[in-house]
Amino acid sequence: MSRVKSPCIGVCSTGIGDSVCRGCKRYAHEVIHWNAYSDDERKLIYQRINGFLSQVVAQRIQIKDAAVLQAFIDAQNLSMPEGADDYVKVFTVLKAGAQQLTDLSLLGCELQLDWKHLDSAALRDDIDKHAYTLSSLHYERYFPH
Repeated sequence: MSRVKSPCIGVCSTGIGDSVCRGCKRYAHEVIHWNAYSDDERKLIYQRINGFLSQVVAQRIQIKDAAVLQAFIDAQNLSMPEGADDYVKVFTVLKAGAQQLTDLSLLGCELQLDWKHLDSAALRDDIDKHAYTLSSLHYERYFPH
């Protein structure tokens, strides 16, 4: 039995023809073959997904105190994705409760200047959209049709 869980969030768009899932950001062939992959292969997929997500979050949010972020996660008993760095953790918190989170300082974070106009829900959606764009561009470059 595998220890690396699927990143699936139950919103798969590969079934309607997307090459990259809008939910978990895996490529269609990865969704299809996930159960046949070894844990090492699954971890590589997580590394790519988390890398793109981390890059987008870091452009928008500055982590001032990672210990405050971790304490918030622990207090909320939130589950984190495989191999999540602090930026992926921030996004995971936003996904779990952006509507209720009105002050990023509670996470030990601060919005970068260009994104200070966004509320937490809009920020979450913006990050998700741009992470999807990075995944799609990567797919198009390395898996041309």
